[in-house]
Amino acid sequence: MTTAADLASQLRFVLVRTSHPGNIGSAARAIRTMGFGRMELVAPHRFPDVEANALAAGADDVLASAGIHPDLVGSLAGSSLALGLSARRRGVNLPEISPREAAQQALAAAARGEQVALVFGNERTGLENDELARCHAMVRIPSVDDFSSLNLSQAVQVMAYELRMALLGDDLPAAAPVREEPPADAALMEQFYRHLAQTLDDIEFHKGREPTTIMLRLRKLFQRAQPDERELRVLHGILADAQRMAGIANGRIAGGK
Repeated sequence: MTTAADLASQLRFVLVRTSHPGNIGSAARAIRTMGFGRMELVAPHRFPDVEANALAAGADDVLASAGIHPDLVGSLAGSSLALGLSARRRGVNLPEISPREAAQQALAAAARGEQVALVFGNERTGLENDELARCHAMVRIPSVDDFSSLNLSQAVQVMAYELRMALLGDDLPAAAPVREEPPADAALMEQFYRHLAQTLDDIEFHKGREPTTIMLRLRKLFQRAQPDERELRVLHGILADAQRMAGIANGRIAGGK
């Protein structure tokens, strides 16, 4: 039987480029009060820091176990669903959901045995477009239009609360059948996207079209498909053959005409 603790253990809170260590501590307190314990930090400005511990108000275990990563991809390793919190509608065309919907989606994925990341951006700028592009959906807290920006730890608290309420509800998702081949995690997907982008260049696909727009659309396509590792290996093989044939066509391989 799947328990609330089982599902909670599949969730991580990812803070990206946090400027103020006090916000890291306050966020740790926010998630700890709601029964969560995993925090991942991406390029924090200052951490560890005494201010973080002071504002954690006893949630020192969350801070002590927090992972520190140079980039977002590293913080997402092992996760197959990433939900990015943003106060503003960005240029990235992602499905837009509420915190309550995000909580339901996150727990449904956790019930399938998948790890889930809730991603929060920098206090001043939020998540950049390239960071949101690594998420499967954008979560917007329905604040008022003329004063929409929440403090980082407040946004973390809202999301943690919605997850907690979903865990305490009567419709807690039961353990779903685990896929024979689980979706490839974020790190493997990034390797694939890099290979895909290089292949499109090698075959001169863009021909004046904007590469960034094309890659964003392709990311959305593969995020919906959620390929597993075996399927990714097939796709890598296809891309490698396309690169080889492009090399022959352009005379870059010995023996090519």
